[in-house]
Amino acid sequence: GKAISGGTYPVSAVLSSHEVILTIKPGEHGSTYGGNPMGCKIAMAALNVLREEGLVQNAEKMGELTRKNLKDMNSPLITTIRGKGLLNAIIIKPTEVKGRTVTAWDVCLEMAKNGLLAKPTHDDIIRLAPPLTITEAQVTEASDIIAKSLKAFQ
Repeated sequence: GKAISGGTYPVSAVLSSHEVILTIKPGEHGSTYGGNPMGCKIAMAALNVLREEGLVQNAEKMGELTRKNLKDMNSPLITTIRGKGLLNAIIIKPTEVKGRTVTAWDVCLEMAKNGLLAKPTHDDIIRLAPPLTITEAQVTEASDIIAKSLKAFQ
């Protein structure tokens, strides 16, 4: 499960369709803090914040904007852009530049120099996972940094 308390308390949640979740029988899955009254109260309050502040809708809208901005970069280093909501990934094609192979790690280091932190995984993937509260201006700023970082390798 993913943390749902914003780091204030050890509680997480798993969401699934009935088709999937009902395959788990009692006793097949456990949780250290499962059923803890304080944890449940905190999780319920966090879910209310998600609903009241429209964070799911914001995630969808800002995720679409992120993917559009990435596609508009038309960088030869990017082979694939994928994502759902605000969880996005850029697949970087290892490319020879000035006698060395540029990987997702190199792009992430360049992004960090330019003011944006991202996590490379599997040598060729850059994971983008901003907060649910990200604004359009922040998405634009991050996109500009990614574009600048990619151009450093062209």
